[in-house]
Amino acid sequence: AAKKNKGNDEQVKLVLLVLIVTQFQDYNLPFMEYLDKDSLVHLKWGFDHLQGNITFQLTVNTTGWVGFGFSPHGGMDDADIVMGGLGSDGSYFADYYSLGEKMPEMDKEQSYTLLSMTENDGQTIMTFQRPIETCDEKDFQITSIKLIYAYGKTDDIKYHAGFRGTKGINLLNYKSKTVSPDARYLSVKMDNISVPPNTTYYHCKVMKLGDLPTKHHIFQIEPEIEHQDVVHHMLLYHCPSFVKKPYDKPCYMGDLGDACFGVVASWAIGGTAYELPENTGIPIGGTQSDTYYRLEIHYNNPQKKEGIIDSSGLRLYYTDKLRQHDVGILTTGVFPVSPMEYDIPPKAEKFHSYGICNTFHFHPQLVDPIPDLQVFSVLLHTHLAGRKVRVGHFRKGKQIDFLGVNENYNFDMQDIADLGTIKTIKPDDEIIVECVYNTLDRTQSTKMGLSTSDEMCLAFLFYYPAINITSCTSRPNTTLLSTTFYVTFWTFYRACFRNLFFFCIFLSIACQQKKHSVHTHDYTAFCLMSEKLHLPTLLCIH
Repeated sequence: AAKKNKGNDEQVKLVLLVLIVTQFQDYNLPFMEYLDKDSLVHLKWGFDHLQGNITFQLTVNTTGWVGFGFSPHGGMDDADIVMGGLGSDGSYFADYYSLGEKMPEMDKEQSYTLLSMTENDGQTIMTFQRPIETCDEKDFQITSIKLIYAYGKTDDIKYHAGFRGTKGINLLNYKSKTVSPDARYLSVKMDNISVPPNTTYYHCKVMKLGDLPTKHHIFQIEPEIEHQDVVHHMLLYHCPSFVKKPYDKPCYMGDLGDACFGVVASWAIGGTAYELPENTGIPIGGTQSDTYYRLEIHYNNPQKKEGIIDSSGLRLYYTDKLRQHDVGILTTGVFPVSPMEYDIPPKAEKFHSYGICNTFHFHPQLVDPIPDLQVFSVLLHTHLAGRKVRVGHFRKGKQIDFLGVNENYNFDMQDIADLGTIKTIKPDDEIIVECVYNTLDRTQSTKMGLSTSDEMCLAFLFYYPAINITSCTSRPNTTLLSTTFYVTFWTFYRACFRNLFFFCIFLSIACQQKKHSVHTHDYTAFCLMSEKLHLPTLLCIH
C-alpha cells in the first residue's frame, strides 16, 4: 500500500510539474501569429519589459533548415537573421546579417541564444532569445519593422526559392482583438466616393457622430479598409464651434472644415486596431453632442488606378461606463500644412529636420490650472524619405527622456506604439521631434507638404488628462534662406534650430478676443515674444 501511495504521489507531482511548465511557457510566450497565408509558419513570442530579453518560438512545417529575421522593408537588404535546424549531428544555430540578395554572412557578435531545437510530426520548432536592445550595429532594434522568414526541405542551407515571406508585426505593441461581439460602435466612413487617378488625393467628410446626449468614452479604434493598396492614412478631427454644416468633398479647398484639427482618432498604413489602456477613454457626446467632426483620408495612388470607389473609415468602439481619465492627442513636430520655402535637398544620406513644442506657452490664460500630462502612446509619421524619428523630452534645457524612438522607420509600418511606462510632461517642458531623411535616390528637392512624395515630420502623443490644446507644432524661420548659401544655412540650422522657429499652438476653444482677429470666423492669431526662443511666437486659437 505504501508503494502504491508513493507511486500516486509521484504521478501527482509529475502532473503538477507539467501544469507548472505549461503555465510558464504560456506566460512567457503570450503572443502568436501565423506569418504565411497557408498557416505553415507559426511564431510565438513574449517579453517581460522593454529593457529585457525577448523570446521567440518559430514552428515551421519542414524538417530542414529554418530562418527568421528583421528587415527594414521586407527584403534581404540590411536584414538581421537567425538560421538553424536539427541535423544528423544535432542542432545548429547562428546569428547572420545580410547586405542583399545573396547568402547571409555570419555575425561576429552572436546576439541570439538558442534555447531549444526539436522536430515533431514533420515540424521544426526553434526557440531562441535575444536582448530587445543590443550593442551590435548589425542587429536591428526591435520596433515597427518587417519580419521575414525562409526555410528549406533539407539541412543544406541554400537558396530558399519560394519558401519565404514577410509580414509586418509590431512585436512590442501587439494587440489581439478583445472586443466582445455585442460591443457598441460608431462607424465613421466615406460613402462610396470616387478616388481620382491622381498620385495623391485627400478626401474629407464633415459630419456629426451620432446622438449621444450623455458623455461616453471611445476605448478602441479599428480601421475599416476597402482598398489596402491606396488608403495611406486616416484622421478623425473634432471641429471648432463655428463649423456647423456637413460636407463631403476634396480637402483643403478653403472650406470651414479645414479648421478642424483636434485629433480624435488616427490610423496609418501598417497599423492595426488600437485599444486604449483600461483606465482611459477618448470623450465623445454629452456637451460635445453638437460637435462636428472631419474624417480625412489620404489616398496614395502612384499607379494612378482608375475606377476606385471607396467607403473606408474607422470603427469607434465606445461605452457609457466612463473610465478614470479623458484622453487627448497632441500633435507635435513640424507644422504640416502651411506653404513655406523649406526644402530637403536631393542626394542627402542623412538630413535632419526638427520641430519644437515649448509648453512654456501653455500659460494659465489658455489652460488653468496647467496639469502634468501623462503620455502613454505615440504615433510617429513621415513619408517615403523618412528613415528615423525621435521625440526628445527636455526639462530646464536638458534632455531627460525620449517620448518615442524609431531608428528603422518604415513608411509601410506606421502603428500606434505603447511606451511601456507613463512619461510625464510638466509645465515648461520642451518636446523636440527629430526626423532624419534619405534622398539619395532623388534628383529634385523635397518640400514639406501633403503629397506622399513630399515630407512630414510629426508625432501624435496620446496622453491624459485631456486639455484644450490640440496641436503644438513649429516651423523654421526661412526668411534668411538664400540659394547662395543653402548648404551653409542648413549646417547652421541644425546646430541652432532652437532660435529659428516660429511656434504654433492650436486650441479647441472659441476665441474670446475678437479685436485681435486676423481671420474670419472664430480664428485668431497672436504674436508673442518668447523668452526662450527670442523670436515672435505664432499662437493660434480656435
